[in-house]
This record gives sequence, structure tokens and C-alpha cells, in this order.
Amino acid sequence: MFYNSFSQHGVQPAMRVMLVDDEPLALARLEAALAETPDIELVGSAVEGLEAARLIASLRPDVVVLDIQMPGLSGIELAESLGANDWRPEIIFVTAFNRFAIEAFHVEAIDYLLKPVSFDRFRVAIERARRRIALLRAESHAVELSTVIAALREDAVKSEPPPDNAYDSGVWVPYRQGAIRIDVDTIDWIEAARDYVLLNTSTKTHIYRAKISDLERRIDPRVIMRVHRSHMVRLKSVVAVEKPGKGALRLLLSDGAKVPVGPAFHDQVLAALRL
Repeated sequence: MFYNSFSQHGVQPAMRVMLVDDEPLALARLEAALAETPDIELVGSAVEGLEAARLIASLRPDVVVLDIQMPGLSGIELAESLGANDWRPEIIFVTAFNRFAIEAFHVEAIDYLLKPVSFDRFRVAIERARRRIALLRAESHAVELSTVIAALREDAVKSEPPPDNAYDSGVWVPYRQGAIRIDVDTIDWIEAARDYVLLNTSTKTHIYRAKISDLERRIDPRVIMRVHRSHMVRLKSVVAVEKPGKGALRLLLSDGAKVPVGPAFHDQVLAALRL
């Protein structure tokens, strides 16, 4: 099934997506969400983990939208098994439970969506996967790519004053094989998740054990500021300010995410954006 099988520019092929969910209604909703998303090719679907593993090996999709609790093989187990294969698609987890978030990001899922998944939130996850795939195709290794991006960013800001050494310029996020450094300049927004925070970049979400209040003290508020008790936002990532209701304020970010502004933060946010 094809949904606008070539990109809007008519050059790049559509991103190949596979769906895995043991609930027919959930699977149908995901198909409907894909139908509303441009430049997508639905290459297949499965209703249980073992079947999904076989299809992934044969179809080699770019992205797998994957339920977690399924018969035969769970979504987490399936994602772990893909790490040993020569083909490793990007993973977007969908589940009715938030307790699997830590495990999901340990297997380097690109996003984690809670059911029922809104179409807007689904599109954010798909676009994040699209950007990550484009970046990884441009370079043979993610570390090399990070180095190139960092060099380009350094050249762009040479005329700016040096950063305040009182603030962190990056965050070290532990993984099973070690740790990866996430530059503050690559973080678009931060979301609190109990004793953890989700560091959302344009290509991936990283889970990090810390309170959002700790990060607020460590990161320069002129770069990423607190806008809600559960959210921090990179000011340069804000592309629009919305007023969805009386007294309500919401920030639209460059990756399509919509982040609410807490009432107590309205004045500071508007002042920081010079509105």
C-alpha cells in the first residue's frame, strides 16, 4: 500500500514503514495515521512478534512501528534481536503502558507513543525517523556525523561570545555499551517522566535519569528555558506561539511538537521570545 510513494520534491523515494500490533483496531488506526502522512510506503504488517521478525528480515523496512505486549515475542525482545542482524530499522514503540519507556529507550527506540496515538503526535515521530534516516544515510557512522554537525555549528557561531562556563554544554547519556554525549545545542525540548527526562533532538529521543529541575539549573536558560513544570524548550526551536484557549499558551516547535506553557511561565516565555 502506497501513500504518496515519492517525496514532495519528486526525488527521494518514500520511507518504507511496517506496522506490528496484535490489536486489529489499533493496527487500523495506525494505518489511518500513515494514510494522513506524506511520502510513506506501507510495506507490510504483522500481528505477533515472530511473524514480524520474519517480515522485517525479508522486507527490510526503514521504520517499524511496534507494539510492546504481543504473543510469542514482545516488542522489546524483537527490538533486542534486531541488534544482532545486518538490517536494523528505526523503531517507534506504541503501547498502552508507560512503564516500558526505560526498556524502550535502552534498545534505542526513536520514539515512544502511548495509545491511543494522536495523528499529530504520530507525524512528529515519523518525521523524526525520516530525519534520522536521512542523516545516517549521509554518513557511514553516527559518531562521524555528529562530528561534522558539531564542526559546522562551531563555524556558524564563531562570531558569538564564548558560552558561560557555569552551564553544561552537553549531557552524557548511559547506554548498555557505554555512554553517548548529547550536545545541548542539539536538544529541541525536554520532557519530565518521573525520575527521568526525555531529551528530544531532531533525530532521536534519549532517556536520561535526572529531575527536570536539575537540568534547569545545569543548562543556560538563554538557550533552553523552563516553560512548564514538565517541559523545557530550546528557544531557537520555537517557530510559532499558539493560543488554543482563554489564558492558554502553546509553543509549536520546528519538529512539529506542540509544548504547553504553564500559566506561571507565560510572562517569562513571552519576554524571552520578545513578544
